[in-house]
Amino acid sequence: MKNSDPAHFRPTSSAMRFSDVPTEVRFPQLEEACLAFWKENEIFEKSLESSGKDAPVFNFYDGPPFATGLPHYGHLLAGILKDIVPRYWTMQGFRVPRRFGWDCHGLPVEYEINKTHGIQSRKDVLSMGIAQYNEACRSIVKRYVQDWKKTVTRVGRWVDMDQAYMTMDPSYMQSVWWVFHQLFEKNLVYEGQKVVPYSIGISTALSHFEANLNYKMVQDPAITVRFLLEENTFLLAWTTTPWTLPSNLALGVHQEMDYLKVEAFSQKWILAEARLKDFFSEYKVLERFKGEALLDRTYQPLFPYFASERARMSDQHYLM
Repeated sequence: MKNSDPAHFRPTSSAMRFSDVPTEVRFPQLEEACLAFWKENEIFEKSLESSGKDAPVFNFYDGPPFATGLPHYGHLLAGILKDIVPRYWTMQGFRVPRRFGWDCHGLPVEYEINKTHGIQSRKDVLSMGIAQYNEACRSIVKRYVQDWKKTVTRVGRWVDMDQAYMTMDPSYMQSVWWVFHQLFEKNLVYEGQKVVPYSIGISTALSHFEANLNYKMVQDPAITVRFLLEENTFLLAWTTTPWTLPSNLALGVHQEMDYLKVEAFSQKWILAEARLKDFFSEYKVLERFKGEALLDRTYQPLFPYFASERARMSDQHYLM
């Protein structure tokens, strides 16, 4: 544009003028004003109606939080992501109903009741009475509802918290069983194996959160075991996991560490030189060598279990 008349760039009416921007902006107040506008004008509800009843439904499955704790940053991060997806599909013309929910099952609820009533075992539960125990668990489900409502609303998440579902509702549990039955009928259910934390006291698997509640410093049950290498010659191995010995198929050695073969108590022993005086006060050194000399040697396992697996492991560099 070559017109150099400054008037050409001036607004032609007062309607085109912009209001002055304040020099001091308080973002928390702006957010609260926006939230108040949404609530007063029922913007969330109108967004649900905007697509119409005949619009295709986008089902959003939201894993509910436990009902016994307050929201933390992990909940907020996940909640914001859970808010973005339904908003997007709403703007794509889908009807996206979404209700908040409470996870009432599992150990968190029981953990709170056990602390309150000093329950240590199943015997204590039976003494209290199962009906009374269950009712005590139900009573704390809504303890933090108002705190959650305040936080979820404050971060701007659009979700119906007034009609929240609870996983302890029979209708909810029946719906889960119905879904599981459908999966079973379609041959989509299988039995697998997975290593998980487990509580012997309450006979159930634990989540990582639940396992973390009971971590403590303990003395590991370390033992030293002898393994027959050849006639009258034994390897000494140290382990803090003695429960793995029935399935033991290999021993670990340090390739560059010094090892000794000694004679003591009319038998021959192989062990790390650094640990010699921890086991023997009187001995005769027969041989000194590096750990790599033990690689691919074969010893006799303590138990015959899983012996068939030895052939499969033979191509690995272990002391076997």
